[in-house]
Amino acid sequence: MTESAQAVREFKMPDVGEGLTEAEILKWYVQPGDTVTDGQVVCEVETAKAAVELPIPFDGTVRELRFAEGTTVDVGQVIISVATGGGAPAPEPEAAPAEAPAAEAESAEPQGRQPVLVGYGVSESSTKRRARRPAEQAPAAQAPAPEAPAPAPAPAPAAPVANGTPVSGADRPLAKPPVRKLAKDLGVDLATVVPTGEGGVVTREDVHAAAAPQAPAAPAPAPQAAPAPQAAAPAPDARETRIPVKGVRKATAQAMVGSAFTAPHVTEFVTVDVTRTMKLVEKMKADKDLAGVRVNPLLMVARALLVAIRRNPDVNAAWDEANQEIVRKHYVNLGIAAATPRGLIVPNIKDAQAKTLPELASALGELVSTAREGRTSPADMQGGTVTITNVGVFGVDTGTPILNPGESAILAFGAVKWQPWVHKGKVKPRQVTTLALSFDHRLVDGELGSKVLADVAAVLEHPKRLLTWT
Repeated sequence: MTESAQAVREFKMPDVGEGLTEAEILKWYVQPGDTVTDGQVVCEVETAKAAVELPIPFDGTVRELRFAEGTTVDVGQVIISVATGGGAPAPEPEAAPAEAPAAEAESAEPQGRQPVLVGYGVSESSTKRRARRPAEQAPAAQAPAPEAPAPAPAPAPAAPVANGTPVSGADRPLAKPPVRKLAKDLGVDLATVVPTGEGGVVTREDVHAAAAPQAPAAPAPAPQAAPAPQAAAPAPDARETRIPVKGVRKATAQAMVGSAFTAPHVTEFVTVDVTRTMKLVEKMKADKDLAGVRVNPLLMVARALLVAIRRNPDVNAAWDEANQEIVRKHYVNLGIAAATPRGLIVPNIKDAQAKTLPELASALGELVSTAREGRTSPADMQGGTVTITNVGVFGVDTGTPILNPGESAILAFGAVKWQPWVHKGKVKPRQVTTLALSFDHRLVDGELGSKVLADVAAVLEHPKRLLTWT
């Protein structure tokens, strides 16, 4: 088949339907000339919410990467063009033909399917590769590819070798996003790892085994033809360094400014003896009936807050400015502020009020691990009603937390420290912490806020009240 007879399809930055308007290209997994198949992940992008992988929805040969790594791209912009209907090599970048009419470009998109980010609705099985079918090789459009706005990247490096066997650069190793991140963190090239998982999938154990006997491999270089704009390395005597604000950091900054200057914040504090709670945590860890359940002080604080909300349901509400209404929630989506390499995010546990203690522990553990691995989806960060921020893990006593937008309250859990404390009429060393509750004073007055904070403190001081108040 001649090159002119090939159809060219353009893959656009998808709209995931979560109000996102742009995403940054973190890494390309393909280069011009590589063969791609329907469902194959071609790049990793970072939205304002999380980092996700992007599968392409058709087969073909990569003609052009429109943007370099590190570039922020608007939703709807073409990021990659693929020649379909044959296996002819990609044309030279400098010979790019004229721009196709918009109507013809639209017709090149497959009918009845919209590109979706991994983690935003595509099932795990949908990302598996399949053999190309002859019926799919018919041209979908006669229009040539649009003119490239930037020079094409340098040619892809030579195919790596695993155990003496060449690994094709067109066949990207199969691995789940957490495993890819682990490999990236350890400096392991997945193409050199021997997979042991079902279906040839690379597992965590495979990555650790590849990293153990040798020093971490250097990460693959970024395309050199169109380097991403970034802050220049400061000179030794530089007095300032400028870092672009984007991604999760940008979204967090906008949300915090909006919250701080929209909701009138009030913060109250209480210092409480949590010695009994800390002893209970240790007993629960040793309980064989709770084997496999992750028990820690944060779990007990979460449970105490849920008890306080049950006793004071008016605090679990939101302010509807447009309709001038207070929206009382009959469910608790409990947010947990999580610090990640990409910035602060606040995923939440849906319907936390209905969970048993083991269920709450499991949900909390999954939430934290998913956030640290960068796999939190936008849906997991929407719909929160109240939040806990655990500043104590940094050795901080407490703080004045800012409300997560749309929520009524946020509880800061400070460091647990041994302090002299009056206990049963005598000064004794006790484990003490300080709690801070910030709330929206438009819908939570001082009395209600004080009752909520006092109830949380009472449960943590006397955890047996969990049995009588729930």
